Amino acid sequence: MAQRFYPAVLERGPRETYAVWFPDFPGCVAAARSQEEAMAKAQDALALAVEAMVERDAALPSPSRFDAIDIPKGCDVVTMMAVSVEPPDPSERVNVYLPKSLIARADRHAADFGMSRSSLFGLAITTFLGRDDPQGVRRAVVLASGPDRRVQVRTKVAVKTARKAG
Repeated sequence: MAQRFYPAVLERGPRETYAVWFPDFPGCVAAARSQEEAMAKAQDALALAVEAMVERDAALPSPSRFDAIDIPKGCDVVTMMAVSVEPPDPSERVNVYLPKSLIARADRHAADFGMSRSSLFGLAITTFLGRDDPQGVRRAVVLASGPDRRVQVRTKVAVKTARKAG
């Protein structure tokens, strides 16, 4: 999903505190003792609110226009600003057939890192596909193949790369 910009209101609170709230996300508030800290926390608060909506499969609201924001009575507005957020990429379930020994190794490594099998596979694929350097891909294939250098991966790219490396 593309980056979005949502309006936020920075207001002064009691005893020199500050809060940032989002008209499009009721209950999404970042508060702090300084306006700088409140604005810094606003980005994280908005990201968490968006992530929660995406996890519930709820549609994200369209950003409100600044001139349409209803400021509550008694609100000591310091400024209004736009805060950016990049909605998370939704996951999709896929079926992959892999050797049982490879799955067992993946499960052990995932447990060592405190993550799920899916997270480990996602990290591995992201790392592998994120390489622009063919030499880096070749090294990754050799590492994935084990000490006897027989490549277990049966994709076109990996087999082609492994032949070049061999």
